[in-house]
Amino acid sequence: MSERWQYKVEEIKGGTIMRVVKPAAIEERLRTLGQQGWELVNAVHVTQWGPTLLFLKRPG
Repeated sequence: MSERWQYKVEEIKGGTIMRVVKPAAIEERLRTLGQQGWELVNAVHVTQWGPTLLFLKRPG
């Protein structure tokens, strides 16, 4: 029997100055999501000034 998964994509946006995404903001969001049972599968920072996308999964 195969396990079923739930998937989630979170967008972490930078601040107003230069739109920089700070590692502390990503860590804080990951901590919260981890407490909800989500596991990080991948993270992508598409452009220099764009958001960071977090790809997560959890058993569901």
